Amino acid sequence: MRTPLPLTITKQELGKVYMPRTIQYKKTIKHIYFGTSFCECEVIQSDKQELKISEDIFESLKIPYTSTTQVFVHDGNMYIGPLVGIFTAGFSESMIRPIGERTLFFAKLLAQEKVVGAYVFIFGAKHIDWDKGTIHGLFHSHNGWETIEIPFPNVVYDRLPNRRTEKHKTLREIKERLHQEYLIPWFNPGFFNKWEIHQLLEGDHRVATYLPETHKNPTFSLIERMLSKYQHVYIKPANGSLGLGIYQVLFDRETDSYFCRYRDENGNNRLQRFSTIESFINTHFRNKRLEHYIVQQGIHLIRHDHKSIDFRVHTNKDEKGVWQVSVIAGKISGRGSVTTHLNNGGVVRTLTELFHDIEECRKIADSLKQAALLLSEVIDSRQKGHIGELGFDLGLDKNGSVWLFEANSKPGRSIFSHPKLRKYDKLSSRLPLQYAVYLTETTIKTPEEVFK
Repeated sequence: MRTPLPLTITKQELGKVYMPRTIQYKKTIKHIYFGTSFCECEVIQSDKQELKISEDIFESLKIPYTSTTQVFVHDGNMYIGPLVGIFTAGFSESMIRPIGERTLFFAKLLAQEKVVGAYVFIFGAKHIDWDKGTIHGLFHSHNGWETIEIPFPNVVYDRLPNRRTEKHKTLREIKERLHQEYLIPWFNPGFFNKWEIHQLLEGDHRVATYLPETHKNPTFSLIERMLSKYQHVYIKPANGSLGLGIYQVLFDRETDSYFCRYRDENGNNRLQRFSTIESFINTHFRNKRLEHYIVQQGIHLIRHDHKSIDFRVHTNKDEKGVWQVSVIAGKISGRGSVTTHLNNGGVVRTLTELFHDIEECRKIADSLKQAALLLSEVIDSRQKGHIGELGFDLGLDKNGSVWLFEANSKPGRSIFSHPKLRKYDKLSSRLPLQYAVYLTETTIKTPEEVFK
């Protein structure tokens, strides 16, 4: 991995850049870039492991403050930064909590910038000045949040909060314009559609074995057939998230009855009994159409204290653009809950808390890692755009087979509330910024790989 350099300013000279001799280059460097801004410069090699630039260049490039920076040299140009913009929505007027309840998450993310050697800021539609080609970005330091005018970034990390926001016409146009007119790569675009991801994975024999039997727009007879085969199924919205709108349907052969487990509008876990599938559908889907739902095979998962367990696995691309697993956590379902989501009574546990046998724990971790990395590579190779992070909800059945329940392009972070997982919170905040550095360097040196 590259080592970031301290960036300092000299006030005695004009148009000068002092760069360590350890940085090799072939062509004479004539320009220095920061984000989309640039100016002429004279480069002088130095024995110091720092990047020193004259104050006029510092101000001309609109560098917000002295920090640590990466340095890329290519084709007679020097690029410093990178300048990474995190695009989101839902801003408030408060400079104490400028992004509402997500402010702490973004503060943690920006706290990793010095380690990575990048300048990282938050912005939304209202912060862009198209006429000047600048952004009034939100930066965070020990003094709190402040707004600083900077050029357009080298790369944008998409952190739009939900599907509804993502569909907003203005936000789509901003993404398109920055990408098309300014050739700024954008990573993590788009929430996933469960059915589309299922079809994408189904077509690859390496990962098809991880998929439960799943169908879109289910009919009464299809649900009946799957219940007869698996004893229980899940009916999920194709575009859902956070475990909302999910129904678990169970068939009891002894009483010839159907039981439905779900979460009601007040957040309570409910269990209802029906004599037929038709009566269940008519009760819960009167005003909704099943064409927007999928039905999925129920899996008999391994259990802990008689409660089912599944696993959240986060994967991230690193500074080399290679997938790695950044965290694995177990989630135990809440009493009477249809899912293991924390907002539904679920509890987070580390693997060592769940599996006391060291060998069993290692074997389970290896199975989950192998599945998550393979799934990441297949999704990445078959989806448009650049993906830097993924979250998977995986299950293990009693035979030790791994099953994929859901792939998330913008995984939630509730598992990091567990005290023993907080160090992984930092890692999974740092890795997207390291990937942004990689994406910047690739854009500079081999743009055909980024814009193919």
